[in-house]
Amino acid sequence: MSTPRTVAIAGGGISGLAAALSLRERAEAAGIPIRCTVLDAGPSWGGKIVTHRIDDLVTEAGPDSFLSQKPAGLQLIEKLGLTGQLINTNETGKKAFVYSGGRLRELPEGLVVITPGQIGPFLRSGLLTAGGLARMGLDLVMPAKRSQEDESLASFFRRRFGRQAFDRMMEPLMAGIYAGDAEQMSLKATFPRFLELEQEYGSVIRGMMAGRKRDAGRQSAGPRRTMFVSLRNGLEDLVTALVRRLTEQGVELRRGALVESLRVRSHQPGRWTYDVMLREGPALSVDSLVLATPAYVSAELLRPLTPIAGGLLDLIPYASTATIAMAYPASVVGGAVQGFGFVVPRVEQRDLIAATWTSLKWPHRAPPDQLLVRCYVGGVGREEILGLDDQALVARVKSELRQICGVTAEPTYVEVNRWTKAMPQYLLGHLDRVEQAETALSRYGGLILTGAAYRGVGIPDCIRDGALAADRVVRYLSGERS
Repeated sequence: MSTPRTVAIAGGGISGLAAALSLRERAEAAGIPIRCTVLDAGPSWGGKIVTHRIDDLVTEAGPDSFLSQKPAGLQLIEKLGLTGQLINTNETGKKAFVYSGGRLRELPEGLVVITPGQIGPFLRSGLLTAGGLARMGLDLVMPAKRSQEDESLASFFRRRFGRQAFDRMMEPLMAGIYAGDAEQMSLKATFPRFLELEQEYGSVIRGMMAGRKRDAGRQSAGPRRTMFVSLRNGLEDLVTALVRRLTEQGVELRRGALVESLRVRSHQPGRWTYDVMLREGPALSVDSLVLATPAYVSAELLRPLTPIAGGLLDLIPYASTATIAMAYPASVVGGAVQGFGFVVPRVEQRDLIAATWTSLKWPHRAPPDQLLVRCYVGGVGREEILGLDDQALVARVKSELRQICGVTAEPTYVEVNRWTKAMPQYLLGHLDRVEQAETALSRYGGLILTGAAYRGVGIPDCIRDGALAADRVVRYLSGERS
């Protein structure tokens, strides 16, 4: 039997764990024996995927769901035998709202995922004035912009739909996904589909209508999935199952292993040995190294090897956020809440970015006599509130709920989860910078970047990117030259 090739993956979030699983599969298919080690500086696996179970309550400290339209998430769920644990959003109360002009207004159907359907709900929502609706409709007749230059989300949506539609509807939805500032965010890196619709159909609305007709004609072979899905007992079950599978496959998982620096040695052209220097314990020498760490961590590790790549990764900023979960007796809240939750536009100058009535949106999150809500604060331009201590932060959020939707009761349970420098920001030119960084890194074969900082922040995006990293490792180990 040939000597196993060695691979280290630094970073035990969903990207790193998914990369390890894909690496085992791809290496076995290619007939390459490998020994894989996953390192993480923290005490637990999964990164921001953290579920808390307190009595009958299930709360998510980080993401609470993932998009079913992106196949990588569902494919991994099936591979791990968790399909039976998948849950859709509740069938009742599907409405979502936006806080605008001092009150909550229902978002038109479909707009929650920025794919508006019929015009009727727009007319009834009161979100847009007659002038705002007319301006939005100009998307149908405006010529497409043919320039290939990157454009900010704000510029694109104002150009196609007008300022009012952008400020009141689209900006808060985007801020809820990326915790960012649409004036700076790259359209190509965040919502490239909208650019494709403009180029293909000459109109975003026309392209969406064509897509709806096409999707309506498709018959799904499997069970119907709502736009967002989760796991019955919380998303951390995905991490637990993934860790179990990796352990069964012989992958070494080392927590509390902080990577301090890298050293590179070469004994033949294009072939490298990577010495991973750890804060505690001996260095780990491997044939290939995957960095699934945040961009700013990877930048520090790579700067001695390639200042260009390190500098480019340093240009990917991160936003800080916090989630605050609170439980209320359902009897005292009464009719103060409705739907799945609401978002708050930046122009309203409120502390809240969004709130989800978790127990109304998802089954099995709280007993019937309790209402569970999750509030989201922070993000680019709104991070000042994160300087408050937990008690003051909760008081501010309770005040927001009281003013926005009339919740005056005191919660019976509260938890605060802070995420410092947790959300990468895809600024204008982001994809070009990522490509330039990887080009600068290309002389070091087998040294691969993956994670939320590069090609998508959602769980399916990270799983897919981890699989792509694994494929690159296997191609390198098999002798391919980049």
